[in-house]
Amino acid sequence: MSNVLYDEPGPKARRRAAIGTVVAAAILLGLTGVAVWRLADRGQFDAELWSPLINPGDDNFVLVWRLLGKGLLATLTAAVLAISLSLVIGTLLGVARMMLGKGGRIPVVAAIELFRGLPVIISIFYVYILIRSTGIDISFLPGSDGLWFLVIGLTLYNSVIIAEIVRAGVNSLPRGQSEAALAIGMTRWKSMKNVELPQAFRTMLPALISQLVVILKDTSLVAVLGLYTELLRRGNIISLNLDNPIQVLFVVGVIFIVINYGLSKLAEFVERRLSTRGQSSGVRLETGAAAA
Repeated sequence: MSNVLYDEPGPKARRRAAIGTVVAAAILLGLTGVAVWRLADRGQFDAELWSPLINPGDDNFVLVWRLLGKGLLATLTAAVLAISLSLVIGTLLGVARMMLGKGGRIPVVAAIELFRGLPVIISIFYVYILIRSTGIDISFLPGSDGLWFLVIGLTLYNSVIIAEIVRAGVNSLPRGQSEAALAIGMTRWKSMKNVELPQAFRTMLPALISQLVVILKDTSLVAVLGLYTELLRRGNIISLNLDNPIQVLFVVGVIFIVINYGLSKLAEFVERRLSTRGQSSGVRLETGAAAA
Protein backbone atom coordinates (compact mmCIF):
# COMPACT_ATOMS: atom_id res chain seq x y z
CA MET A 1 0.00 0.00 0.00
CA SER A 2 1.36 3.40 -0.93
CA ASN A 3 0.34 7.03 -1.08
CA VAL A 4 1.01 9.44 -3.93
CA LEU A 5 3.65 11.23 -1.85
CA TYR A 6 5.02 8.49 0.40
CA ASP A 7 4.85 4.78 1.19
CA GLU A 8 2.46 3.69 3.91
CA PRO A 9 4.39 2.94 7.12
CA GLY A 10 4.79 -0.72 8.00
CA PRO A 11 4.33 -2.34 11.44
CA LYS A 12 7.82 -1.38 12.66
CA ALA A 13 7.46 2.22 11.53
CA ARG A 14 4.05 2.51 13.19
CA ARG A 15 5.45 0.99 16.38
CA ARG A 16 8.37 3.45 16.39
CA ALA A 17 5.95 6.34 15.76
CA ALA A 18 3.76 5.20 18.65
CA ILE A 19 6.75 4.91 20.98
CA GLY A 20 7.99 8.34 19.91
CA THR A 21 4.57 9.84 20.56
CA VAL A 22 4.41 8.33 24.04
CA VAL A 23 7.93 9.52 24.89
CA ALA A 24 7.23 13.04 23.60
CA ALA A 25 3.96 13.18 25.56
CA ALA A 26 5.74 12.00 28.72
CA ILE A 27 8.46 14.64 28.31
CA LEU A 28 5.85 17.36 27.71
CA LEU A 29 3.84 16.21 30.71
CA GLY A 30 6.98 16.19 32.84
CA LEU A 31 7.96 19.72 31.78
CA THR A 32 4.42 20.90 32.51
CA GLY A 33 4.58 19.29 35.93
CA VAL A 34 7.91 20.98 36.69
CA ALA A 35 6.54 24.35 35.58
CA VAL A 36 3.43 23.94 37.74
CA TRP A 37 5.55 22.86 40.71
CA ARG A 38 7.87 25.87 40.33
CA LEU A 39 4.93 28.25 40.07
CA ALA A 40 3.29 26.71 43.14
CA ASP A 41 6.60 26.91 45.02
CA ARG A 42 6.77 30.63 44.26
CA GLY A 43 3.20 31.20 45.43
CA GLN A 44 1.73 31.92 42.01
CA PHE A 45 -1.40 29.91 42.82
CA ASP A 46 -2.12 31.83 46.02
CA ALA A 47 -5.72 33.00 46.27
CA GLU A 48 -4.88 36.69 46.74
CA LEU A 49 -3.17 36.83 43.33
CA TRP A 50 -6.17 35.35 41.52
CA SER A 51 -8.88 36.93 43.65
CA PRO A 52 -9.22 40.21 41.65
CA LEU A 53 -9.88 38.11 38.55
CA ILE A 54 -12.12 35.29 39.77
CA ASN A 55 -13.67 36.39 43.06
CA PRO A 56 -16.70 38.73 42.63
CA GLY A 57 -16.42 39.59 46.33
CA ASP A 58 -12.96 41.10 45.86
CA ASP A 59 -12.80 44.91 46.05
CA ASN A 60 -10.93 45.11 42.75
CA PHE A 61 -12.95 42.52 40.80
CA VAL A 62 -15.43 44.90 39.15
CA LEU A 63 -12.79 47.50 38.35
CA VAL A 64 -10.38 44.94 36.87
CA TRP A 65 -13.00 43.45 34.55
CA ARG A 66 -14.29 46.88 33.58
CA LEU A 67 -10.77 47.87 32.52
CA LEU A 68 -10.25 44.55 30.71
CA GLY A 69 -13.57 45.12 28.94
CA LYS A 70 -12.38 48.55 27.77
CA GLY A 71 -9.15 46.99 26.55
CA LEU A 72 -11.05 44.26 24.70
CA LEU A 73 -13.30 46.87 23.07
CA ALA A 74 -10.23 48.83 21.98
CA THR A 75 -8.66 45.67 20.52
CA LEU A 76 -11.82 44.69 18.64
CA THR A 77 -12.25 48.25 17.32
CA ALA A 78 -8.71 48.31 15.91
CA ALA A 79 -9.08 44.76 14.54
CA VAL A 80 -12.39 45.46 12.79
CA LEU A 81 -11.04 48.64 11.18
CA ALA A 82 -7.79 46.98 10.10
CA ILE A 83 -9.60 43.88 8.79
CA SER A 84 -12.10 45.95 6.78
CA LEU A 85 -9.45 48.19 5.23
CA SER A 86 -7.08 45.27 4.58
CA LEU A 87 -9.77 43.26 2.78
CA VAL A 88 -10.77 46.17 0.54
CA ILE A 89 -7.26 47.43 -0.23
CA GLY A 90 -5.81 43.93 -0.48
CA THR A 91 -8.47 42.84 -2.98
CA LEU A 92 -7.87 45.96 -5.08
CA LEU A 93 -4.10 45.40 -5.02
CA GLY A 94 -4.46 41.75 -5.96
CA VAL A 95 -6.79 42.56 -8.86
CA ALA A 96 -4.54 45.42 -9.99
CA ARG A 97 -1.51 43.15 -10.02
CA MET A 98 -3.33 40.66 -12.25
CA MET A 99 -5.02 43.11 -14.62
CA LEU A 100 -2.50 45.91 -15.16
CA GLY A 101 0.09 45.72 -17.88
CA LYS A 102 3.78 45.15 -17.21
CA GLY A 103 4.50 48.86 -16.77
CA GLY A 104 1.54 49.59 -14.50
CA ARG A 105 2.18 46.47 -12.47
CA ILE A 106 5.68 47.52 -11.34
CA PRO A 107 4.67 49.97 -8.55
CA VAL A 108 2.03 47.53 -7.27
CA VAL A 109 4.52 44.66 -7.12
CA ALA A 110 7.13 46.94 -5.51
CA ALA A 111 4.67 48.01 -2.78
CA ILE A 112 3.61 44.41 -2.14
CA GLU A 113 7.17 43.14 -1.84
CA LEU A 114 8.21 46.10 0.34
CA PHE A 115 5.50 45.84 2.97
CA ARG A 116 5.42 42.04 2.89
CA GLY A 117 9.09 42.01 3.90
CA LEU A 118 8.71 44.42 6.84
CA PRO A 119 7.87 43.18 10.34
CA VAL A 120 4.45 44.43 11.44
CA ILE A 121 5.78 46.31 14.45
CA ILE A 122 8.19 48.26 12.22
CA SER A 123 5.30 49.20 9.92
CA ILE A 124 3.34 50.52 12.91
CA PHE A 125 6.37 52.43 14.23
CA TYR A 126 7.15 53.95 10.82
CA VAL A 127 3.55 55.12 10.46
CA TYR A 128 3.83 56.81 13.86
CA ILE A 129 7.15 58.47 12.99
CA LEU A 130 5.98 59.55 9.53
CA ILE A 131 2.74 61.11 10.73
CA ARG A 132 4.41 62.83 13.67
CA SER A 133 7.43 64.12 11.73
CA THR A 134 5.45 65.40 8.74
CA GLY A 135 2.71 66.98 10.84
CA ILE A 136 -0.10 65.15 9.02
CA ASP A 137 -3.38 65.94 10.76
CA ILE A 138 -5.46 62.85 11.46
CA SER A 139 -7.59 64.43 14.17
CA PHE A 140 -10.62 64.33 11.84
CA LEU A 141 -10.65 60.55 12.12
CA PRO A 142 -12.81 59.07 14.90
CA GLY A 143 -10.90 57.73 17.87
CA SER A 144 -7.44 58.49 19.19
CA ASP A 145 -4.32 59.00 17.09
CA GLY A 146 -2.86 55.82 18.60
CA LEU A 147 -5.78 53.83 17.19
CA TRP A 148 -4.99 55.01 13.66
CA PHE A 149 -1.24 54.48 14.01
CA LEU A 150 -2.09 50.86 14.75
CA VAL A 151 -4.80 50.50 12.09
CA ILE A 152 -2.73 52.06 9.30
CA GLY A 153 0.33 49.99 10.21
CA LEU A 154 -1.67 46.76 10.28
CA THR A 155 -3.41 47.66 7.02
CA LEU A 156 -0.14 48.34 5.21
CA TYR A 157 1.17 44.90 6.09
CA ASN A 158 -1.94 42.76 5.90
CA SER A 159 -3.39 44.28 2.72
CA VAL A 160 -0.38 43.07 0.71
CA ILE A 161 -0.68 39.60 2.26
CA ILE A 162 -4.36 39.50 1.33
CA ALA A 163 -3.46 40.74 -2.18
CA GLU A 164 -1.24 37.68 -2.62
CA ILE A 165 -3.98 35.40 -1.25
CA VAL A 166 -6.43 36.88 -3.77
CA ARG A 167 -3.96 36.46 -6.63
CA ALA A 168 -3.27 32.85 -5.65
CA GLY A 169 -7.01 32.13 -5.35
CA VAL A 170 -7.80 33.52 -8.80
CA ASN A 171 -4.81 31.77 -10.40
CA SER A 172 -5.95 28.44 -8.91
CA LEU A 173 -9.18 28.55 -10.94
CA PRO A 174 -9.38 26.60 -14.21
CA ARG A 175 -8.39 28.78 -17.13
CA GLY A 176 -11.64 27.92 -18.85
CA GLN A 177 -13.59 30.10 -16.39
CA SER A 178 -12.18 33.37 -17.72
CA GLU A 179 -12.12 32.10 -21.30
CA ALA A 180 -15.81 31.20 -21.16
CA ALA A 181 -16.67 34.62 -19.71
CA LEU A 182 -14.75 36.40 -22.44
CA ALA A 183 -16.35 34.16 -25.09
CA ILE A 184 -19.88 35.29 -24.14
CA GLY A 185 -18.90 38.96 -24.44
CA MET A 186 -17.80 39.91 -20.93
CA THR A 187 -14.95 42.36 -20.54
CA ARG A 188 -11.87 41.32 -18.59
CA TRP A 189 -13.03 43.41 -15.62
CA LYS A 190 -16.56 41.93 -15.65
CA SER A 191 -15.10 38.45 -15.86
CA MET A 192 -12.92 39.17 -12.83
CA LYS A 193 -15.75 40.73 -10.82
CA ASN A 194 -18.62 38.40 -11.69
CA VAL A 195 -16.96 35.06 -12.41
CA GLU A 196 -13.44 34.70 -11.02
CA LEU A 197 -13.46 36.62 -7.73
CA PRO A 198 -16.65 34.99 -6.31
CA GLN A 199 -15.23 31.52 -6.96
CA ALA A 200 -11.77 32.49 -5.75
CA PHE A 201 -13.10 33.84 -2.44
CA ARG A 202 -14.77 30.50 -1.76
CA THR A 203 -11.46 28.74 -2.39
CA MET A 204 -9.30 31.10 -0.35
CA LEU A 205 -11.70 31.55 2.58
CA PRO A 206 -9.64 29.42 5.04
CA ALA A 207 -6.48 31.41 4.23
CA LEU A 208 -8.36 34.70 4.57
CA ILE A 209 -9.82 33.75 7.95
CA SER A 210 -6.36 32.70 9.15
CA GLN A 211 -5.04 36.11 8.14
CA LEU A 212 -7.90 37.84 9.97
CA VAL A 213 -6.94 35.93 13.12
CA VAL A 214 -3.37 37.15 12.62
CA ILE A 215 -4.61 40.75 12.39
CA LEU A 216 -6.50 40.38 15.66
CA LYS A 217 -3.43 38.97 17.41
CA ASP A 218 -1.13 41.61 15.91
CA THR A 219 -3.09 44.40 17.58
CA SER A 220 -1.19 43.46 20.75
CA LEU A 221 2.12 44.53 19.14
CA VAL A 222 1.27 48.17 19.73
CA ALA A 223 1.56 47.52 23.48
CA VAL A 224 5.35 47.43 23.00
CA LEU A 225 5.28 50.98 21.63
CA GLY A 226 2.71 52.25 24.14
CA LEU A 227 0.75 54.13 21.48
CA TYR A 228 -2.69 52.65 22.15
CA THR A 229 -4.26 51.12 25.24
CA GLU A 230 -5.63 47.87 23.85
CA LEU A 231 -6.21 44.62 25.75
CA LEU A 232 -2.59 43.59 26.28
CA ARG A 233 -1.42 47.03 27.38
CA ARG A 234 -4.44 47.35 29.65
CA GLY A 235 -3.54 43.97 31.15
CA ASN A 236 0.06 45.10 31.70
CA ILE A 237 -1.13 48.22 33.51
CA ILE A 238 -3.48 46.19 35.71
CA SER A 239 -0.76 43.66 36.55
CA LEU A 240 1.68 46.44 37.51
CA ASN A 241 -0.86 47.83 39.98
CA LEU A 242 -1.86 44.44 41.42
CA ASP A 243 1.61 42.85 41.15
CA ASN A 244 0.25 39.68 39.52
CA PRO A 245 1.45 39.68 35.86
CA ILE A 246 1.20 35.90 35.37
CA GLN A 247 -2.42 35.79 36.47
CA VAL A 248 -3.60 38.85 34.51
CA LEU A 249 -1.73 37.92 31.32
CA PHE A 250 -3.06 34.36 31.61
CA VAL A 251 -6.60 35.76 31.54
CA VAL A 252 -5.70 38.06 28.62
CA GLY A 253 -4.32 35.07 26.74
CA VAL A 254 -7.49 33.07 27.37
CA ILE A 255 -9.59 35.95 26.00
CA PHE A 256 -7.51 36.00 22.80
CA ILE A 257 -7.80 32.21 22.46
CA VAL A 258 -11.58 32.27 22.87
CA ILE A 259 -12.01 35.02 20.25
CA ASN A 260 -9.67 33.35 17.76
CA TYR A 261 -11.37 29.99 18.29
CA GLY A 262 -14.70 31.66 17.59
CA LEU A 263 -13.31 33.13 14.37
CA SER A 264 -12.04 29.71 13.29
CA LYS A 265 -15.44 28.13 13.93
CA LEU A 266 -17.10 30.98 12.03
CA ALA A 267 -14.79 30.27 9.09
CA GLU A 268 -15.77 26.58 9.13
CA PHE A 269 -19.46 27.51 9.21
CA VAL A 270 -19.16 30.00 6.34
CA GLU A 271 -17.10 27.52 4.32
CA ARG A 272 -19.74 24.80 4.78
CA ARG A 273 -22.52 27.20 3.77
CA LEU A 274 -20.66 28.34 0.68
CA SER A 275 -19.84 24.77 -0.31
CA THR A 276 -23.48 23.72 0.08
CA ARG A 277 -24.64 26.73 -1.91
CA GLY A 278 -22.07 26.02 -4.61
CA GLN A 279 -23.18 22.39 -4.89
CA SER A 280 -26.85 23.45 -5.08
CA SER A 281 -26.05 25.94 -7.82
CA GLY A 282 -24.17 23.24 -9.72
CA VAL A 283 -27.10 20.86 -9.48
CA ARG A 284 -29.50 23.52 -10.77
CA LEU A 285 -27.21 24.35 -13.67
CA GLU A 286 -26.87 20.66 -14.60
CA THR A 287 -30.65 20.19 -14.39
CA GLY A 288 -31.26 23.22 -16.57
CA ALA A 289 -28.69 22.07 -19.11
CA ALA A 290 -30.23 18.59 -19.23
CA ALA A 291 -33.71 20.03 -19.71
CA ALA A 292 -32.48 22.25 -22.51
